[in-house]
Amino acid sequence: MDAVTDQLFEERKQKIYRFMQDVLYVPMRQKEIAAVLQIPREEREELRKILEALTEEGKITVSKRGKYSLNKEIRLTGIFRANLKGFGFVTVEGEDEDIYIREDQTNGAMDKDTVEIILTRAGSGRHREGRVRKIVKRGTARVVGLFQMNPGKNYGFVLPDNQKLFHDIFIPAERSMGAADGHKVVAELTFYGDGKKKPEGKIVEILGHVNDPGTDILSIVKAYDLPAEFPEKVLNQAVRVAKPVSPADMAGRKDIRDWQMVTIDGEDAKDLDDAVSLVKEGDHYILGVHIADVANYVQENSALDREAFERGTSVYLADRVIPMLPHTLSNGICSLNAGEDRLALSCIMKIDPAGRVTDHEIAETVIHVDRRMSYTAVNKILEDQDPTEREIYRELVPMFERMGELSHIIRERRKKRGSIDFDFPETKMILNEKGEPLELKPYERNTATRLIEDFMLLANETVAEDYYWQELPFLYRTHEAPDDEKIRALAIFIHNFGYSMHVGNREIRPGEVQKLLTKAEGTPEEPLIARLALRSMKQARYTEDNTGHFGLAAKYYTHFTSPIRRYPDLQIHRIIKDHLRGRMNEKKTEHYRSILPEVAKHSSETERRAEEAERETIKLKKAEYMQKRIGKVYEGVISGITKWGMYVELPNTVEGLVHVVSMKDDHYEYDERNYELAGVRTGRRYRLGERICVRVTGADRLQRTIDFEIAEEGEEDDGKENRHEADRQ
Repeated sequence: MDAVTDQLFEERKQKIYRFMQDVLYVPMRQKEIAAVLQIPREEREELRKILEALTEEGKITVSKRGKYSLNKEIRLTGIFRANLKGFGFVTVEGEDEDIYIREDQTNGAMDKDTVEIILTRAGSGRHREGRVRKIVKRGTARVVGLFQMNPGKNYGFVLPDNQKLFHDIFIPAERSMGAADGHKVVAELTFYGDGKKKPEGKIVEILGHVNDPGTDILSIVKAYDLPAEFPEKVLNQAVRVAKPVSPADMAGRKDIRDWQMVTIDGEDAKDLDDAVSLVKEGDHYILGVHIADVANYVQENSALDREAFERGTSVYLADRVIPMLPHTLSNGICSLNAGEDRLALSCIMKIDPAGRVTDHEIAETVIHVDRRMSYTAVNKILEDQDPTEREIYRELVPMFERMGELSHIIRERRKKRGSIDFDFPETKMILNEKGEPLELKPYERNTATRLIEDFMLLANETVAEDYYWQELPFLYRTHEAPDDEKIRALAIFIHNFGYSMHVGNREIRPGEVQKLLTKAEGTPEEPLIARLALRSMKQARYTEDNTGHFGLAAKYYTHFTSPIRRYPDLQIHRIIKDHLRGRMNEKKTEHYRSILPEVAKHSSETERRAEEAERETIKLKKAEYMQKRIGKVYEGVISGITKWGMYVELPNTVEGLVHVVSMKDDHYEYDERNYELAGVRTGRRYRLGERICVRVTGADRLQRTIDFEIAEEGEEDDGKENRHEADRQ
């Protein structure tokens, strides 16, 4: 149809729909509608097409007798998220709660498909249910998995790594690219299955044999569609712009190269995007947080910028980093390397003895970092008072001591306003050259890591508040208040441990959660309560509207401090620089307002993708590590309870499942209200937070799962020996 005919068709369609919405309308056949509306015979074919279109859109329905009536069903479109057990949930944009889809109502939908659903149970919140009416758009085009050739046959199958894809994919021999049994491959789906026939596909890439070093992580990279290589055009552009800082680059900038300044990072960090300085003026602290001026090198809409936007963030996997920017920039001219002039965007804050920022300046600067410090060295200086370290860095020790003082002051101030500090240990992995895990241990926070965290949080808040009151388009890091139902469930549960929370009619205050965590500090149930409190929280995200950050109890918050590895930081650097240079005219303002919603949405999505890939990598390496420890006994803490069993976490952060089937001393039932497994006959109860001994019975790298069973009595000696091993890890 041409545009005019198309418009005419739409107008007539609306006219028919309005006619059927009339209160006097009764269900009619096509012929009856034509008679009532006096549609001439030659236009009845168009009427048929209009009725078909309205039916397809779900606005009207047709009975078996051919009568058309308004569709009173509620139809919604969203993203289907499959569950390992066969059912799923549909996330609809703008709706707070997902819609539950029973296993027999999925209509062949696969994980990540865009689907149209019909609500079968309206209710409110989590009580809504639906069925998939049709698949609007497939969310999975390629699948990563293990290839298995059918012996003696001219076909094979790909077993998907993603456990939420429930069917193997049929691969004819001529579409196998010569893949052999045991190869990890990428298969492109050519047919999605129809309930009778399995999905079919063709192999487009062979990643290597399942046992080859690095194939496991590469499979995760491909599964999450992480862009591993930079296009040549982007690499060439990075080389062209990565020129040493020249006098022309410094023109118009605040020159603070004579300020005493350091970077403090992990020993293996190469992309150093923040430096800190601190002096005292009377009883006030002058804290400088100096951030690499990446926007100077990555111009908006350049090949570099478009690639950085697509990536959204750097991804840190067990054996590799997939950077947002090429190494020429991220480890070179944009990295604040000691002893070299660098361009920066600085947030210089004047802070009173109570930790309040009384004045600040945001400026384009030229800096020169004195020393590259590690968290370990700074911790030795401040916490251990190590004489050797203090001697090596003696000219910097007074500044570090001031930093220690100020960090304590601003942390206490943040705590008083109700900021929540979830101190969960991340997993630190040590791999050998083949990528095999040699050691797993908690990555502990210390005085130095907290110090940098405090300074970065303060700079992020200061910048966010400044630009909020400027009323300029900006990107904020926001965190909504938790869901009422989840908080009330938490309040009921903690009551069992003798704790209480004030949950009023209005939304909960972050201070209440923080008070609870403080009360539980040092108790056996602390990790459990912290974990449940965290599960009741929503996820932080990027938005162009400032709605505050619940977890930090902050009215204003943004991400300003990591433009090398996060796109939102780079985006707001551009806005800040345009404002500082007086270029934020009406045209620029409108430009930023138009692009920020998409930047916020895409950045939040790429952040989730990176987190999921990182989590999968850690789970994979933990399973690989425990494969070599089958039969060993460890002491752990019950970290989760479900109707199918209980999860136990070991001191080295490994978590495994004790399945109820393996608990042979009794029949155990799940007490959802108290998060317990209760023995029907013996009355034995297993509770969250309880310490128990477990034996490793299995570990599956492909499914990323670890299985435990409760260690029997009489194995205490073996247990003690292995518990010490776990503690060393």
